[in-house]
Amino acid sequence: MPIVHDLYSTVMDVELRHLRAFTAVAESRSFTVASRRLLITQPALTRTIQQLERILDVKLLERTSRSVDLTEVGRTFQARAQVLLRDLDLAIAETRGERDLRIGFSWALPDPWAGEVLTAFEQATGATTRLMRRDDLAGALDRHEVDVAFARHPVAGTSTTSVTLFEEPRVAAVSNRSPLAAREQIAWNELGRHPVVINTTSGNTRPNLWPPEHRPGRIVECDTYDEWITLIAADRGVGATPLSASSTHAHAGVVFISLSGAPPVPLYLVWIPRPAGGLVRRFVEAATAQERPSYARR
Repeated sequence: MPIVHDLYSTVMDVELRHLRAFTAVAESRSFTVASRRLLITQPALTRTIQQLERILDVKLLERTSRSVDLTEVGRTFQARAQVLLRDLDLAIAETRGERDLRIGFSWALPDPWAGEVLTAFEQATGATTRLMRRDDLAGALDRHEVDVAFARHPVAGTSTTSVTLFEEPRVAAVSNRSPLAAREQIAWNELGRHPVVINTTSGNTRPNLWPPEHRPGRIVECDTYDEWITLIAADRGVGATPLSASSTHAHAGVVFISLSGAPPVPLYLVWIPRPAGGLVRRFVEAATAQERPSYARR
């Protein structure tokens, strides 16, 4: 009987936070990446892993200053833990009536990266995904029109949380009628000497990205990406956008040109934690675990 008691005591001491922390580190092989994925500090993550190893009385991870590797027992435990967490999340999703995940975006998702994330998520969960274009992502999340959203700008919802997936280089967008269209590269500060078209609702360019002495003297404001690219094609001003948009959202009247000295564009994943179910959690895990595009950086 004491043996049975000890067994149940150990099982009860292992909490979901231990398993989620361990699998995040095991999958990413990085405490830095895992802490961002779990939205906790690295010291807190380290303490959680140490607690799990003390409870199980085994060493699951071999950590050096440069790498994180799984021990043999760690690899076995990872496989079991992943199945357990997946089944739990799906059971919760099914109980709550969740069958698909609605993913909001405003424009220009990185390709093929976004498609690979959706495929990995669907294969792992058996759920379906629905991409829904919304200019006001904060409102769409607050109204529960979407469950999670990709955003190119900080989403100002009062109850949202987010994680930065990676950053992309920024390129200039100019009319094919502009003298700038023949250039191979433009300096960021030089771009600011021209009228700049800014999508104030879902865009990623703002005047304060330039140093004060180089900020644009004239701003042409609009509310959507379609308006933004149409104004640029009409030579009403120049713009700046992520590199991936130059291939996924091409326009016959717009030329995209490399920028030097430009700040990168972050890609955020945004959701509301309180009503978030198992499918949202699994999608966050899939997006943060997916290898970023070769041109992007963490």
